[in-house]
Amino acid sequence: MHNRRVAVTGLGALTPIGNNTNDFWQALKEGKSGAGPITYFDASNFATQFACEVKNFNVEDYIEKKAARRMDPFTHYAIATAIMAMEDSGLNLENEDKERIGVVFGSGIGGMDTFEKQVIAFLDGGPRKISPFFVPMMISDIAAGQISIKYGLKGPNYATTSACATSSHALADAFFLIQRGSADIIVTGGSEAAITQMSIGGFNASRAISTWNDRPTEASRPFDKDRNGFVMGEGGGVLILEELEHAKARGANIYAEIIGAGLTGDAFHVTAPPPEGEGAFRSMREALRDGGIKPEQVDYINAHGTSTPLNDENETAAIKNLFGEHAYKMAISSTKSMTGHLLGAAGAVEAVATVLAIKNSFVPPTINLDEPDPLCDLDYTPKVGKERNIEYAISNTFGFGGHNASLLFKKYNG
Repeated sequence: MHNRRVAVTGLGALTPIGNNTNDFWQALKEGKSGAGPITYFDASNFATQFACEVKNFNVEDYIEKKAARRMDPFTHYAIATAIMAMEDSGLNLENEDKERIGVVFGSGIGGMDTFEKQVIAFLDGGPRKISPFFVPMMISDIAAGQISIKYGLKGPNYATTSACATSSHALADAFFLIQRGSADIIVTGGSEAAITQMSIGGFNASRAISTWNDRPTEASRPFDKDRNGFVMGEGGGVLILEELEHAKARGANIYAEIIGAGLTGDAFHVTAPPPEGEGAFRSMREALRDGGIKPEQVDYINAHGTSTPLNDENETAAIKNLFGEHAYKMAISSTKSMTGHLLGAAGAVEAVATVLAIKNSFVPPTINLDEPDPLCDLDYTPKVGKERNIEYAISNTFGFGGHNASLLFKKYNG
């Protein structure tokens, strides 16, 4: 049932380079890095001592103090961005059927901070020291539940978890649910708050994250020949997806349309992409097929672009294999060069960036791209963003486990 069109009518973003959507977009345009020394714990014994932390965030601006103490930071980020997006959407819930409004919201890791602290409490004092709120603080579906409880939303309500593809899967599901008529509006996105000792230690053990402690702001450098791993980020992103006629009837501000989603599995390796980015190739191809457009119509790709050796080469190969000569005519960029990698929240935050790129006819840069890897020879918008009319744009996210998601957005022309 592909006749229901789906609009983006609200945005919320909490990121290492901006604590709201406007500040985030300004920082993207200016090419700011969110990286700096880790402040959440003493990282002096770790191979990596820096990350892209959210800065100057006061949870009590969004959640009452007592309630906030019973939530993990990933849920704080989720509720804050949901509030931003709902306010931005102009929705008056008193005029809406809340059984037709849902929440699909994911986290790749969930309450890692809570889990760590509770294990320490248990080891120090035994089972009686475990908080009664431990489980509902930790489980990764709880952010979706808390958002629905806050607003009384009784439509479809669940979480997605697929590593770095998590929130793109949430967006895809929300799109499909509205398209097929199961809901009229869905609050969708993802959040992550995994800058913790176990996360940094774990990614160091797998040699996935950069160790450029002497120059953290330069460490996230997608497609550059000197890249040596991703930089951990945190935060959240929310999009309000709404059936187009419903949005028009209430006079909503429409940022863009989402018109396609491609979801594939690599079936190859736990962490490495297959040769030539074969799974990424198919996810982008499926997004185009779903949206009914030709490859040469795409103007911009917000790349997964993690700054890991394998990802950037394989994503580039996938783009070239799918788009042929047109691959060299498109604009591509990795906003992870500025935000770091927000894991399960990456897809949502990058979808916000993609929608704003369409709305503002501007391609954000890939910063720190000093000398491209010879295998990465496309236009990655190095260092400085540029104005460009964008009719169609793809946002890519690929996760450990071989999960691929490509979202296709379109300029709304009224």
